Amino acid sequence: MRARWPLALVALIALMASGACSGTPVKDGRDGALPPSPVKALDINPLPRVKVKDGGTLRWGIIDFPVQWNQNHIDGDTHSVDVVMDALLPRVFRSDERGRVSLDTDYVTNARVTANSPRQVITYTLNPKARWSNGKPITWADFAAQWKAMGGRDRAYRVDSHIAYENIQSVTRGASDREVVVTLTQPYNEWQSLFSPLYPASTNSSPEAFGADWINKIPVTAGSFRVERLDPKGGTLTLARDPGWWGDRAKLDKIVFRRVRPDGLVRAFTKGDVDVFDVGPSPDNYAQVRDAWDAVVRQAAGPEYRQFTFNAESGSLADVRVRQAIATGLDRRALMELDLKGLGWPTVTLDNHFLMNSQRGYRGNAGELGVYNPKRAGELLDQAGWKLTGKDGKPGKVRMKDGKPLTLRFVVPAGVKATDSEAQVTRLMLQRIGVNVVVQAVPFNAFFGKYLIPGNFDITAFSYPGTPFPMSNSFDIFADGENVKGDDVKWYSNLGRSGSRQIDQAMYRAGSSLDDTQVTDLLNEADKLVWQQVNVLPLYQVPQNVAVRSSLANIGANGLYDLKYENIGYAS
Repeated sequence: MRARWPLALVALIALMASGACSGTPVKDGRDGALPPSPVKALDINPLPRVKVKDGGTLRWGIIDFPVQWNQNHIDGDTHSVDVVMDALLPRVFRSDERGRVSLDTDYVTNARVTANSPRQVITYTLNPKARWSNGKPITWADFAAQWKAMGGRDRAYRVDSHIAYENIQSVTRGASDREVVVTLTQPYNEWQSLFSPLYPASTNSSPEAFGADWINKIPVTAGSFRVERLDPKGGTLTLARDPGWWGDRAKLDKIVFRRVRPDGLVRAFTKGDVDVFDVGPSPDNYAQVRDAWDAVVRQAAGPEYRQFTFNAESGSLADVRVRQAIATGLDRRALMELDLKGLGWPTVTLDNHFLMNSQRGYRGNAGELGVYNPKRAGELLDQAGWKLTGKDGKPGKVRMKDGKPLTLRFVVPAGVKATDSEAQVTRLMLQRIGVNVVVQAVPFNAFFGKYLIPGNFDITAFSYPGTPFPMSNSFDIFADGENVKGDDVKWYSNLGRSGSRQIDQAMYRAGSSLDDTQVTDLLNEADKLVWQQVNVLPLYQVPQNVAVRSSLANIGANGLYDLKYENIGYAS
């Protein structure tokens, strides 16, 4: 990862920040009613705590049992680690289902911008009751240690990402050990993404501790639950209510996470061995579980989106007109219906690269590039010199240019039926506009390392995550490449290998403006520019399908919403 806010644009950013006020809490433009979400944003059977029973055990099925439980480590950046650590570790801000964040006052009672000039300064006031399970108080030192580990200065720390932390200049003690003063190198309006989750200072004290202290163990916690037993061989992790927790007492006595093979989850649920699990996009599993005893499938828009990536450094796709033609030659609604058939989810395409359909500020910015229009696709290909004319001057079935056919290679991971189906339907769709598509199945374990990252593909498909912090999440996906040696360009996380200075500047403005009323507009202005590049073609926000016992409350398909584990339980 690279620094996300280059010094060349500091002057531009500083001008934007100069009008912001200091010494007051930062607002995020979230006051007032939101327009309704075009898709269901949350389905967790929400009940107030007084209507949830005290006691009981929740058995939670997961398909992988992590070895590395440090979520900030590159090997710990998995869904299962996220789910478990949300119950055990501090966070500064929590998100609701629309991506609006608010302070988690169990850990931090106040967080505000206290200066914008000459540097942006954030001051955190920690809850005086907050402490680690070993009895040590949570202090500024924990924040400072995490910044030093995550900031990218010491590459021996194998972190999952330097995003946001690399913008920090210093983390210091305030008026007491319970006050944290964070100084940023440049203005950054998504600073709320920092320090969630927070690990103890001991974890971040050295690269060795960062990598080894959480392998097959969870040594320290600070949540409504604590670790009772971790069994790596058996693939189970038992959490028990923590009597030392200073917040609302957990309703459940225990949560047991249990590893179950993907093909065994439905059976485990129907037999009563697990009470909750992620059904995924399988219509067969969805149908089986929905008809099971004491079961309901909670369904909401999930925190990821399905997309096609076009490699602009690969042959004919270097011409933006060809990429635009491919986009208009694909029926995204039909692809979505293919993927989600049998799941009862509405056909709502995603027309934004930064914001989810369910997210605050979402707007559709696709314009004509998001509309299925084979005629327009043909016109664009004609303009790019790809003609439906053979060598003999007669009309052909495949477009030609300089004697070569327009052939694209759609690379898919072997054994993933959904991706293969997408590729085969894409082949048929593009055949109609004179584009030949060859579907290449490659070993699953080599898909990312040997094909996506090196750029060994023309088109491919996978899902990108979405978060309440859209610019932090997506900046590197669309940032322009950097010239290195000769004509070589380094693209970092931009797998589509296309970008522009205009897009970079628009993203900097969106991520740096401290005028809350402008941020949404700036995000959408950046998105309009990204659409024109056709680097990534969004298809749809992936629905979550979570099977739960019908009596369970405050758990299910949570989308962007951060679950409150102390409120999970059985309806009284």
